[in-house]
Amino acid sequence: MQLTGEWISHPETQALCAALSSAGFQALFVGGCVRNALLGLPVSDIDICTDARPQTVSDIAEKAGFKAIPTGIEHGTVTIIAGHIPHEVTTFRQDLKTDGRRAVVAFSADIVQDAARRDLTMNALYARADGTVIDPLGGMADLLARRVRFVGDPSQRIAEDFLRILRFFRFHAHFADPELGLDGEALAACAANLDGLANLSKERVGQEMKKLLSAKNPAPAVAAMAHTGVLNALLPGASARFLAPLVHLEDDRPPDWRRRLVVLGGGHWDERLKLSRAETRDLTALHDGISALQSEAALGFRLGAELGQSAVLARAALFESPLLPAWEREVHRGAAARFPVRAADLPDLSGPDLGARLRQLQDVWLQTGLTATKADLLGR
Repeated sequence: MQLTGEWISHPETQALCAALSSAGFQALFVGGCVRNALLGLPVSDIDICTDARPQTVSDIAEKAGFKAIPTGIEHGTVTIIAGHIPHEVTTFRQDLKTDGRRAVVAFSADIVQDAARRDLTMNALYARADGTVIDPLGGMADLLARRVRFVGDPSQRIAEDFLRILRFFRFHAHFADPELGLDGEALAACAANLDGLANLSKERVGQEMKKLLSAKNPAPAVAAMAHTGVLNALLPGASARFLAPLVHLEDDRPPDWRRRLVVLGGGHWDERLKLSRAETRDLTALHDGISALQSEAALGFRLGAELGQSAVLARAALFESPLLPAWEREVHRGAAARFPVRAADLPDLSGPDLGARLRQLQDVWLQTGLTATKADLLGR
């Protein structure tokens, strides 16, 4: 089997591979770029592995006129900028020692050793510069069947890096055939290694959860997370019950991890997932908007069109209630509306009294369906 695509045929990418090959080293594409290309999905990141040591990779790249950045040189990775395209070039490796978060590695010249240390079989596929696929562990069959399996013994792979528990569920959500279900041996290994999740940084967990919940339909994977105890270990009090109804209500709308996370519940997301201030603010606004039981137009006015729509969808899933026929139009109407009363319209008030009066009138305005005029409100 041979890969094709603009990413692999790009002149600068081919020039980098040629520079390594001309110096007597291997240059093989690996991981996500190979996996996605074989599945007909977009390729965003280009990873290359080689038997050249990191300093040698840097020397060869710079001699060829490319920029070398030692982004992870202790683990064998050098980022090569060729034609404004970043290429992560990593020396073949094998793990000598792991603690569930970090690994002590030794460089290798053996592709089988390199493949054996990877997490999932669908990520242990390689390709030469001409696109010829190399499959040292038989991962192609799993990929084509959309079957997500660990390389070798699942418990051993997880013990090397407990984040692989979350990666297993994320990859199932994005790439698996939903008719196959989840690999039983992998699920048992995830359940048996729950304690290791406490060793993960909140930032890494947050990144994985956001990616998982951005899949087209993460509900089966999240349900399996709940069944194995993974979901509660990460988000105490969370429930997978309402995620599938939400995905159904979303129809073909773009996935939004924020509304899906709110539907899972659990709260305290910023503490458990290391989110940005903006992300925490959006989640809080969504949670409060759902709890307020306001009209669709009011949610659009308070949250804006995007978050307003998410609040309506999440509320319908949580309350198991149907969506009104014109709910989207109402959200947009609210988002475009302008409250007719300004501070200047209340010259006799100032400070906290002014703020309280404006909030009171705004609540009245929202209760009228955003139809009351300035005269109506000031006459109250």
